[in-house]
Amino acid sequence: MNIIHLLYEELTGFFGLGGLIKMVQSGNYGVLSTLEGIQMLMGPIIPLLLLLEILRGLFYKRFKIDEYKMPFLVFVLNRFISRFISIAAVAFCIGLLEKWAIFHSTFTWYWLIYGYIVWELSHFVYHYFGHKVRILWCLHSTHHAPQQMNLSVNFAHFFLEAPYADVVRTSICILLGVNPALLFFIMFIDGFWGSFIHIGENVIKDGRLGFLNKILLTPSHHRVHHAKNPLYLDTNFCNLLNIWDKVFKTYQEERTDLKIEYGITREMNPNSLWDVYFGEFVCLAKDVTSAPNFKTGLLYMIMPPGWSPTGDHKTAKITRESFITHDQEIKTSEAPVTAN
Repeated sequence: MNIIHLLYEELTGFFGLGGLIKMVQSGNYGVLSTLEGIQMLMGPIIPLLLLLEILRGLFYKRFKIDEYKMPFLVFVLNRFISRFISIAAVAFCIGLLEKWAIFHSTFTWYWLIYGYIVWELSHFVYHYFGHKVRILWCLHSTHHAPQQMNLSVNFAHFFLEAPYADVVRTSICILLGVNPALLFFIMFIDGFWGSFIHIGENVIKDGRLGFLNKILLTPSHHRVHHAKNPLYLDTNFCNLLNIWDKVFKTYQEERTDLKIEYGITREMNPNSLWDVYFGEFVCLAKDVTSAPNFKTGLLYMIMPPGWSPTGDHKTAKITRESFITHDQEIKTSEAPVTAN
């Protein structure tokens, strides 16, 4: 019975149905008029979209179990680990840093605008360094390892990435005056949208979402972010508002003439849980242990992936710039010559 109860709890938890079931059992439907009730109603949307994505793939005979297997195994592994490790990073940062805030905002619509802009900045910072600092890339690479895009990719994360992300984002928001209650509300919205933008071509083929592509960060933008094409490397770090990508010049539109290739650039086995979860750590450990001195070993850890002590760097920035230069040369050579 304990196993059946555990499976029941896991299934209702995964599909976000726990709160709704308790509400029906208690008969207290008044909770639907509260923020908690709204969260309960929206909770099942992403898991149900994932189920729809799988069923649609089965119906059109395009379902491939390998596209969902690894994210599912990572999810199961993380659930197992989380039973032994619990880090209340958000609460810790709020308690530690709130007294140092430059000012204190309130839970109002105009502070919501400010708070969301600050939140996007904090998300950009966490996400940017997750790609630009190799030890942090080791935490983040598990999320980029899948070689396809679908909603199951939401569950492919190294278990320590969430605490790292929460510490960075919460610290920045609290120090810049975002009200804690407002911060939790923003996290809820951002979590929902951040999950939705992983939706695959199987459900939404054109991820640009029409006019929204000019206003928000859409599934199209996030597909670009997950691509290993040289042009797309290390772009579109924001989550809902792409304002900071445009400010820091990391914004990149999806090109219709460039088919997206998902995954990470190193040679890896996408069907190996060990390689997906620990592969980048193994590669980093090999470089550090073979380094000629302590300084070089440290630089391997804090410099971007692809950095080399010999100067023969193969970082995402260099790879992307080389592609852009070559692409421009091709366009120039193919441009028609006009007679004077």
